[in-house]
Order: sequence, then structure tokens, then C-alpha cells
Amino acid sequence: MSHKFSRSFASTILALMLALAGYSPALAAPPSNDTFGGATLVTSGFSEQLDTTEATTDADDAQLNSSCGAPATDASVWYALDGNDTGVVVDVSSSDYSAGVLVGIGTQGNLQTIACGPGAVAFFAASGTTYYVLAIDDQFDGGGNGGNLSISFNEAPPPPTIDITVNRYGTFNKSGTATVSGTYTCTDADFADVFIEAHQHANRFTILGFGEFFDFGTCDGSTHTWSAEIFPITGKFKGGKTLTLNFSLACGAFECSQGFVEQTVQLRGGRN
Repeated sequence: MSHKFSRSFASTILALMLALAGYSPALAAPPSNDTFGGATLVTSGFSEQLDTTEATTDADDAQLNSSCGAPATDASVWYALDGNDTGVVVDVSSSDYSAGVLVGIGTQGNLQTIACGPGAVAFFAASGTTYYVLAIDDQFDGGGNGGNLSISFNEAPPPPTIDITVNRYGTFNKSGTATVSGTYTCTDADFADVFIEAHQHANRFTILGFGEFFDFGTCDGSTHTWSAEIFPITGKFKGGKTLTLNFSLACGAFECSQGFVEQTVQLRGGRN
């Protein structure tokens, strides 16, 4: 009994001494860039890991989000980037919670949203303009308040390019389907897509048809061939001149590039 009493008494005395000394347990605090006024100034190449579990949200977050529509702006932190006429990618996809990014220009309380989305966003940062970046917990994962934010600012990849040619000769078969072909060259894109609209005049009647070519993983700067069947909507394609309108599209992670070629194709009979 006396041993237990001694330990209890000692604990009481220690607690009293700590209280008299003004000691109190350390309390977690929001990050220094929790609000607009504390925005962390960054440049391209900046990255960090940041605990946002104590970060808050406020009216500045809501104002920037008013033209974006993220479901929540919880656990938000601010960054500021001065533009230098380059594309910038802000990536928070490696965070351990569902994080999103909003980018605005202007002044506090009057920001104009120029990019926003979950995971990562890209935008062109013009010289002479400061871009305010808000990293948020968008609550797509259904709960919690932030976590370990992993954020990086990097130069955006070059915009995609695509160029196509259309061969002067094509074919048609007994069912009235035409086939046209050509070449394409694309760079910095995930896929290439070609849409074809074809018109063939037959006396007073116009035969109209559509087709498409799609491929991915081939935008390596080399020249590749493409071919597409044109299925008639009205009538059947026959031998003769056919006007083709060829729309091309190549898209990378953040941007797309478009092209257009108009070509008259001479259709010849096929084997089928």
C-alpha cells in the first residue's frame, strides 16, 4: 500500500510542478501556407511533402472554387508562382488522400480560376503574372481532413502535333463502302484520331459517308500509315471522284492538337 501511494504521490507532485512551470503539451498547428496571405512562393521544379491534417478552409478558398465546383476545399494550402512564359504542371496525385488543385489569377477575394481539377492540372504561366495555386482535399474519398500532401511544380511537356496526308486513290466494294488511306505523323501525344467525311456526286444525288481511324502509342515522330472504311449514309459509293474532309486529333496528358486536310480521292473498284 505504501509503495503504491508513493508512486501516486510522486506523479501528483510532478504534474503540479509542470503546471507551475507553465508547461503544456504541444498542439498541432495548421501549415504556414494555410491561408492566402501565407502562400508559399515557388518556382518550376519545386516539390514538397506537407502534413495538411490541421489545415483549414475559408472564404478565399470558396471564392476561387466558385467557378470550379470542387465538392470540397478542405485542408487547403496556398502557393504562389510568378509566370515566365512556360507551361506548368501542378501534380498532387501522389498524396495519400484525394487531392485536387485550383489555379487563379488576380487579387485576394477576386481571383479568376484558370485551371482546376483532381490529381493534376496544367496551365500556361505568362511572364508578369502571379498564379495562386490552392491544393485541397476534395473529399472524393469520402472522409478525413487532408493527410500527407505530395505536390510538385514542373514544366509542362511540349504540346502535341499531328500532320496527315490523304492518298489520291481509294477503293470501294460491292456493298458501297469506300476505303481511303494516307499517312500521319504525331508527337507528344497518347493517341491519333482521324475522322473522315466523304461526299460523292452521282447525277443529282449526293452520297454521304463517314469513317474513322484511331491508333495509340504511335506518336513518336515517325511517319505511319492509316486506312479507314467510309460507310455510306445515303446511297452507295461507286467509282469516281469523292471529296473527303479529314479532321485529325492528337491528345497528350493535358493538351490536344487538331489538323484538317481536304482531298479529292479517285475511288476504284475493290475485290469484295
